[in-house]
Amino acid sequence: MPGETETSAQRTKTQQIADDLKAAIERGDYEPGDRLPGENTLASQYGVATLTARRALRILRTEGLVETKKGAGARVISFRPIRRHGIQRLAREQWGAGKSIWSADDDRRATIDVRIDIVAAPAHIARMLDLGEGELVCARSRRFALEDRHVMLATSYLPHALVEGSAIMDVDAGEGGTYARLAELGHAPVHFREEVRSRLPTAEEAAGLEMPAERPVIKLCRTAFDQDGRVVEVNEMTLDSAAYVLEYEFDA
Repeated sequence: MPGETETSAQRTKTQQIADDLKAAIERGDYEPGDRLPGENTLASQYGVATLTARRALRILRTEGLVETKKGAGARVISFRPIRRHGIQRLAREQWGAGKSIWSADDDRRATIDVRIDIVAAPAHIARMLDLGEGELVCARSRRFALEDRHVMLATSYLPHALVEGSAIMDVDAGEGGTYARLAELGHAPVHFREEVRSRLPTAEEAAGLEMPAERPVIKLCRTAFDQDGRVVEVNEMTLDSAAYVLEYEFDA
């Protein structure tokens, strides 16, 4: 909060309270949906100011372990993280069989808001797609929600000249999604590259994911190549780090 300052001793106590509560959650002392002790109770138990206890609960909220509602205190989040299977989800037998990439990650049904825009390619996208300055791209922007929680923002950029007139230009790209439609156009992805990093969200990203600005997001950039080595899609994704586990399984 503006104007708040915290001494080293207070920070140590704040972290101790947060660590104790996290350990209790991990042990199962508090189940999903259970209410944690309130600020006053924690302050009395640890012999600290109420503000110190409040900061400890804020740490848990930032890390995505609890949710807080005014007048209701802090409750352990019941949301089961999405296990994103980084390799299996992009296999041709997935989208080639008409399945969504999402279904490889989670059996829960997601709600997806889709927007299609035809725009001049941003400079870095133009470079990746080997397009000239000002050339148009189809930008497919999606916001994914699961159990009424927004978990991911994603925008796929595809050369407009390549996908114009195809179902890729529709909100519903059909079974198998964008990659199945690219295959029908003779440009099936045969190779992918994903780059992963983490940072704090921009104000727009935090608002779009309805998450605390202090919680990091996972930034993923996927590049899809066809059999001739041409880049046919660049997909920039922003994931709520508390909603995802990134899982990679492969043979040695």
